[in-house]
Amino acid sequence: MRPTLHLVLSDDWELRGNGAGDPKTMQFEPMRLLSRIYKDAGVRGTFNVEVMQQVTFRKFQSTHAELAELADQWDEVVLETYRAGQDMQLHVHPQWSDCSYQDGKWTLTGDWSILDYPRDHAKRLLETSKAYLEALIKRVDPSYRCVSFRSGSWCIAPSPHILEILVELGIILDVSIVGGVKYDTNRIQLDYSRCEESFLPFYPQPHDARIVSSDVQSIICTPTHHFFRPSYLRIASDVNRLRSRLKRAMSRFGPPNLSAQSSDPKDGNDSEWAPKPKTSLKKLRWLLTRYFTPIHLISDLAQLDYEAMLAMFRDIRNRALRTGLSDVPIVIENHTKDIRDFSDIARFLARISREKDVRFITLSELARDLHSGKFPVRKAV
Repeated sequence: MRPTLHLVLSDDWELRGNGAGDPKTMQFEPMRLLSRIYKDAGVRGTFNVEVMQQVTFRKFQSTHAELAELADQWDEVVLETYRAGQDMQLHVHPQWSDCSYQDGKWTLTGDWSILDYPRDHAKRLLETSKAYLEALIKRVDPSYRCVSFRSGSWCIAPSPHILEILVELGIILDVSIVGGVKYDTNRIQLDYSRCEESFLPFYPQPHDARIVSSDVQSIICTPTHHFFRPSYLRIASDVNRLRSRLKRAMSRFGPPNLSAQSSDPKDGNDSEWAPKPKTSLKKLRWLLTRYFTPIHLISDLAQLDYEAMLAMFRDIRNRALRTGLSDVPIVIENHTKDIRDFSDIARFLARISREKDVRFITLSELARDLHSGKFPVRKAV
């Protein structure tokens, strides 16, 4: 018998990591559209709102009227979406903590990883962000509590103090772990390739959330889902990428083609996420294994087409069945700023919302149900 899948549709609501982007087209309009899609499918989701951006806009608003207007709209859209039944939880990119604003552009010089901040500094950033979000939502719901956290760029472990700070602030759920993720860029160094649990909720070791604790902890980690697809699918992807490059190269010899703009979700931010240059040996090894290694994918709806979403769902069902549990919570990711076509998400949700083994819950509900004992939480034996 299939277990019941309790799916959490989470969305990291933010600008680019380097501060680039128009809040109106990258945040406000997409949030409203995604909320309508959720309503049409009869489901509720959670927006992990990046609050450091908003705190920074408020900081500069007295000398830049346009930032005051955007910050007011930010508050308005968040409250409007919350009233429509969606959940709001905490997301923090600490690079906003040290920045400048000139000629309509941001320069963010703060470290991208919260793990690299001294304890007092990290606590101040998280405390300020949580306080802003709670004060805002309590305007329309005095009972609101911020109970869940996703760290910017997934940075949650290892750290001698981040989980302890979250507990001190009343956070009881973290969804920052993604099994298999490994970054070595100029901005982020992160290795979750050997997480002890990457599917089910677990009690984390306080100083390293990659390790399952043998004791009950005050905070629970529920990994964000990931899955693998066959390596041969890279061929079509690489062919399309090569075709786009050739098209751009050919356009240089003719009149400008205004319709041939890049649609890469990370356009304008590539240098921030580009991996460190590989040595010749590493580059050769990468080329030799590229078409023989399964493709690791975060279950991020903004990065998946409809067929990939169905592959993701099949993986969720198969892994849930193997647990032997009757109820399995699953956290799915999304980035509204990266969505180019909402139709695949609408089609996917319309389909799986009709499945008898699927329920949709928010991160607030997941946190409550984990701590009430509805879902088992793994401990190390």
